[in-house]
Amino acid sequence: MALPKICGIETEYGIALRDARDFNPILTSSLLINAYAQPAFKRVKWDYEEESPLRDARGFDRAPAEGSIEEDSGLVNVILPNAARYYVDHAHPEYSSPECSNPFDAVVWDKAGEMILEASIEAARTILPEGQDVLIYKNNSDGKGNSYGCHENYLVDRRTPFTSLVRHLTPFFVTRQIFTGAGKVGAENGSESVDYQVSQRADFFEVEVGLETTFKRPIINTRDEPHADPERYRRLHVIVADSNMSEIATFLKLGTTAILLKMIEDNFIFDDFSLQSPVQAMRAVSHDPACRRPLVLADGRKLSAVDLQWEYLRLARKYSQEVASDTPTEAVLERWEQILEGLERDPMTLVNQLDWVAKLEVLNAYRDRDGLGWDSSKLRLVDLQYHDVRRAKSLYWRLVHSGRMDRIVPDHAIEHAVDHPPEDTRAYFRGECLRRFSPRIVAASWDALIFDTGENPLRKVPTLEPTRGTRHHVQALLDSSPDVAALVGNLGA
Repeated sequence: MALPKICGIETEYGIALRDARDFNPILTSSLLINAYAQPAFKRVKWDYEEESPLRDARGFDRAPAEGSIEEDSGLVNVILPNAARYYVDHAHPEYSSPECSNPFDAVVWDKAGEMILEASIEAARTILPEGQDVLIYKNNSDGKGNSYGCHENYLVDRRTPFTSLVRHLTPFFVTRQIFTGAGKVGAENGSESVDYQVSQRADFFEVEVGLETTFKRPIINTRDEPHADPERYRRLHVIVADSNMSEIATFLKLGTTAILLKMIEDNFIFDDFSLQSPVQAMRAVSHDPACRRPLVLADGRKLSAVDLQWEYLRLARKYSQEVASDTPTEAVLERWEQILEGLERDPMTLVNQLDWVAKLEVLNAYRDRDGLGWDSSKLRLVDLQYHDVRRAKSLYWRLVHSGRMDRIVPDHAIEHAVDHPPEDTRAYFRGECLRRFSPRIVAASWDALIFDTGENPLRKVPTLEPTRGTRHHVQALLDSSPDVAALVGNLGA
């Protein structure tokens, strides 16, 4: 049987500084995170020992370029009480959510990240010069040729051949942007000119398979860095998606991919939907808001992105009936079908659910009211404002508050997730240890905590099983451990 699809989202946020002559994104990102993080958590270092970003799933380690090895460079790198990582990455503030067991929780802790970024802006305002303000956008392009990522991570069985993942995921990723796209005015990175497109990221993918994440971006990323038991697990690192404001888009992004991965692990897919030219198809789908353009498959068939997604949904329904299903899976299947029906009929019928459709309607309203062409700089500003994390300024949140954008998780769950970890993955143990024992935690990572018990040597506690360390597993252990010495002793017992 397929493994549980423990998952998470890493989001790099766009950052700017209002009324500043000299804007340094690295320093501003550091200031933002420092302003938010509590001193007790800032002292816990990130443990880089087990990280291997240059290990390739195809069976080799790439030699590092000079100065390219990631290490503690003194930039802010904080582990939050909700077990998320909040740090500076490639001149952006990045929020990496804690491990979640289902797509509903993934939405909750992803939205908690937005709330944390908004609170960071407020905290930074107290230490910035008067008149300056940090601006944060949950988008993927600065409009000047630079793109920053939203990455997904999924727990995958090490025994699953990587070639099977590539074969089945490539056409799925190329076409799922019809519901995961965040929408964008214009084109970049040398792509064919277009007024409006479905995805912010599609123009920036240049190869089918590869290790890179910031240039020559691949549709399938081969980084083999499991953050778990490397003999049993692989972490599928997905870099192909947009950052979403829509909760429904995020839910489908994680939920549909998790189902497909289960089918691949269980050898359930015998159909071959391989595309003739995946990179070109990636851009073709994004440049076609009507969702009608046919894509040429390797066997010569022609199917639209919607057609291909119907094929995946057909297989997923059969899988849920014959092999495995649960409540989140059934919710994903129901929503998936409803979205595909809307895209097939008319994408604009999904204006209250999908980011790219909602944004297109807003942009068209401005065009009609002010007589604007698609080359208007005002439309690009409207595009950007949709992604503002400040609820009072965001066009997305304006749609929510006016009842024109559907939601699937309540605010009280998101507010709780700001300071609390999920309870049914190893994130619970990490988050609770940080809350209870942070003065005695020297360093931490996804798969370990290093404690100072007051005696030499330091004690490293591995957390290599993502499904262990849940509240059910460790609540009694934590409650019976008044200090880290007792905790380590109880763990040994």
